[in-house]
Amino acid sequence: MDKENCLNDQSKMNDFLDSVDVKLTSASFVTTGSKDFWSTVVFYLPKKLKTTVLKDEDLSEEERKIYQALKQWRNEKSMQLDLPHFMICHNSELITIAKTKPETIKDFKIIKGFGEQKTQKYADDIIAFLNAL
Repeated sequence: MDKENCLNDQSKMNDFLDSVDVKLTSASFVTTGSKDFWSTVVFYLPKKLKTTVLKDEDLSEEERKIYQALKQWRNEKSMQLDLPHFMICHNSELITIAKTKPETIKDFKIIKGFGEQKTQKYADDIIAFLNAL
């Protein structure tokens, strides 16, 4: 962050910090003789979606159709893998997916319940399924 771009850089930094859960930060003012600038290190985790527990009544008509289709996908996947359907995705996760319509693997990182394993196992299938609707 240099002097000439301070306001713009500060705005970008604030937007970024608002989008993540900050664990630790460190900032230093660096003087080189020809150019002075701030150096910042931020240790963070992706921010989990902060919502109240959503219910299917919270969905629009279109989102409800997506939710019902996702439930069908989950039931077929559970039969295919011989797992209980809640081991694939909980209803609350499907409701959140119907509401947020994730388009990338990264988008799943903010959905409560989707850790690395579940994202790795099912996110690509869910994205393909949503794109096919």
